[in-house]
Amino acid sequence: MTAKHDAGLRAVARVRDVRERDSRHGLSTAIAEHAAVEAGVRTLEGQLAAQASFVSGTSVTYLADRRHALAVGEALIGRREDLRVSASVMAAATAHWRSDRSRLEAVTMLLERRAEQRRAERARIEAHHLDDIAGQGWLRRRQAMDEEGDA
Repeated sequence: MTAKHDAGLRAVARVRDVRERDSRHGLSTAIAEHAAVEAGVRTLEGQLAAQASFVSGTSVTYLADRRHALAVGEALIGRREDLRVSASVMAAATAHWRSDRSRLEAVTMLLERRAEQRRAERARIEAHHLDDIAGQGWLRRRQAMDEEGDA
């Protein structure tokens, strides 16, 4: 009986559920990508911090060390920009998922509310029928008592 009453709303709920799952998957992907970029930033920061300062050696060694440090520094700048972008993508994915989740919850609550209203209506109708049956029984007993009293 419920499916008959809420077929359209159940279809909406199924669509909302699929959208929520898709956006949740997108969020988990964004979180994983952000974590990977963060790990890359930490790795490059570790490489830059571990770069030994030049103590002695030839000018060629000095230039090679400086070039390596500059390359790591430039890579770190690029990865930090990637980190900023991935953080904004993650924030957008979070907002999208929250929106989809709240829409799904709204439809689910509406379905539950409608089902509860139908249950309450059925209980009210059943109580009314039981009252009618009890009233009829009371009338029959009353009539039987009146007939016994007349006899």
